[in-house]
Amino acid sequence: MRFRYFGIMIVTASIASGGVATKLLAQSSPSIVAQAGSESCYRPEYTASGDLVLPKNFERWVYVGSPVTPNALNDGKASFPEFHNVYIEPCSYDQYKKTHVFPDGTIMFKELQLTLSGQNPDGSRTEPSGRGYFPGALNGADVTVKDTKRYAGSGGWGFYDFNHYEPKAPTAKVEPKSECAFCHIASAKKDEVWTQFYPRLDN
Repeated sequence: MRFRYFGIMIVTASIASGGVATKLLAQSSPSIVAQAGSESCYRPEYTASGDLVLPKNFERWVYVGSPVTPNALNDGKASFPEFHNVYIEPCSYDQYKKTHVFPDGTIMFKELQLTLSGQNPDGSRTEPSGRGYFPGALNGADVTVKDTKRYAGSGGWGFYDFNHYEPKAPTAKVEPKSECAFCHIASAKKDEVWTQFYPRLDN
């Protein structure tokens, strides 16, 4: 009986320790725990002053597309002369696919990536796969967050610039409506999102 009782105590202690460890991990790394759990979602994080924190582990999110507008095809002055590698937070994506509506809390992450230097007048180059435009160095990021209350003045979305160069800024202030939102409101196909360029979202 002693040995049996002692064994129960060890198991109980292990479970209790595991619970404490899990609790501590959740407190110290909420974003990691949230992404690991199938029932949880990553939500926007803000500083005390209201700046958006650079989303964590975005490269593991759902990839939706990569439009590119190189300088060579825009008189050398493209507004965004890079590939726009766009990701959406997975839980937001799942909800959107069910309802066809972007829920509050949706995060769209656009990582900018320069094209490799061109070899031809149109900026293209030749690689083993053929002639075209090929991704090069990373070049910062833009992030869009949906919150119909927080961003009521810009149609329910907030736009953030985490540098158009590397490294990406750890935090960013919301951009004025005149900087980003006005273009999305005027030309994006659905709810300020360029779904016309993202087949997985264009429904």
